[in-house]
Amino acid sequence: MTTRKNETGKRQDMTEESVMTESTICRKDGRGSLYLIPSPLGDNALQEVIPASVLQMLPHFSTFVVEETRTARRYLSKAGLKGKIQDLRFFELNEHTGHEQIESYLELFNEGNDVALISEAGLPAVADPGAQLVALAHRHGIKVIPSVGPSSLMLALMASGLNGQSFAFCGYLPAKSDERRSRLKAIEKLSAAADQSQIFIETPYRNEQMLSDILSVCRSETRLCIAADITLPDEFIRTRTISEWKKEKTAIGKRPCVFIIHG
Repeated sequence: MTTRKNETGKRQDMTEESVMTESTICRKDGRGSLYLIPSPLGDNALQEVIPASVLQMLPHFSTFVVEETRTARRYLSKAGLKGKIQDLRFFELNEHTGHEQIESYLELFNEGNDVALISEAGLPAVADPGAQLVALAHRHGIKVIPSVGPSSLMLALMASGLNGQSFAFCGYLPAKSDERRSRLKAIEKLSAAADQSQIFIETPYRNEQMLSDILSVCRSETRLCIAADITLPDEFIRTRTISEWKKEKTAIGKRPCVFIIHG
């Protein structure tokens, strides 16, 4: 037990555990930390979208948990680790990774080894299977350290002109058209009732089907923001009412895209 004085000068007894910082706890059990490393949203020059502090951090790691190894290798090569890639360890965590395999990744933190988590694009663990590793780290008292980087969701909301005070991320909507239309009606109704922006995404090859369903089921006065290829040279971000979109006949194509509606 340790003894210290509080601000009034009185003695205050505190247990060792109560004065430990998170990092002290992590060092005590011999485990490293989990670093959440952002990646570009497209084929950007890294210095345009990734902070220098993050790029300078990358050589510190030898262990990476990634959504797709090939993409991660390419990213790290561009970040200055070319020639050192063969010395790094890569472990995949994606939609095909089983629960037992994810649990086994706990061993990667042994002996104070720090681990970097990288997703395919943008911030790891947001609309990303890497969230399971973050949850595992928290369950076992491993320190989680996020880094600054691009988020297509927040960048789209920033540029949309829609309600940025109250918003919700709905993830991917159903793939089947009937179910997707039903879900669109529900979130439009919720948006109008709560004055809340509703953000969702779609697999690029279904962008046109998504837009078609939005235009067919949403009310004419509902506002829709389409944000495609964010941070890239051909970036497209525009907010219009549904009736205005119907007149424009916009084709999104197979590009990464964020949709936001406000009823």
